[in-house]
Amino acid sequence: MSIKVMLADDHVLMREGIRQLLEFDGTISVIAEANNGVECMEQLLSVHPDILLLDINMPVMNGIEVLQEIKKKNISVKILVLTVHNEVEYLLKAVDIGVDGYIMKDAESAELKKAINCIMQGETYIQPSLVPALNSRLVSRDIDKEKINSLTKRELEVLIEVANGMFNKEIATSLNISERTVKNHISNIFKKIDVSDRTQAAVFAIKNDLIKLY
Repeated sequence: MSIKVMLADDHVLMREGIRQLLEFDGTISVIAEANNGVECMEQLLSVHPDILLLDINMPVMNGIEVLQEIKKKNISVKILVLTVHNEVEYLLKAVDIGVDGYIMKDAESAELKKAINCIMQGETYIQPSLVPALNSRLVSRDIDKEKINSLTKRELEVLIEVANGMFNKEIATSLNISERTVKNHISNIFKKIDVSDRTQAAVFAIKNDLIKLY
């Protein structure tokens, strides 16, 4: 019995190429295709594939949003992200949400099929070349968690306002505290998260999902 796969990618040529690669030996069949995130969600509810090959960059609803929606709706499908993005932040986001696999579009066809078969067996597959960067970032994130946990509730509120681009006076008004208190909090924040200026503090907040970019 062949593995039923759905392709979600906004590039027609990419979908055609992947389809030919996957269906060559008859063990995998592509049963549906979508060229944007909304279409992907609609198709998923009607075709019920075993595995969804999901691109990150798609119009209307991107791959990360699709992944979040699938988990929210508790749709039973295994998800393999197939993308041009090798940035570890995309990988971390996908792993956090609960992706089953993550490989690059320039991977060999044999590796793509290996990833699909691993996922079907209940394993998680991360392209080996991405693993060192992932492990390094996970260690770094553990350190970041310790730093975040060292902040008081008020310091977290001040840090988020700093990351939102607010000045001390605006933060004081927003949180109903004095400017002097804001300055003291910011000084403590810088020490606890090991940064030296507001820009670095904002980057720290964004990287650790303390605020949203969208």
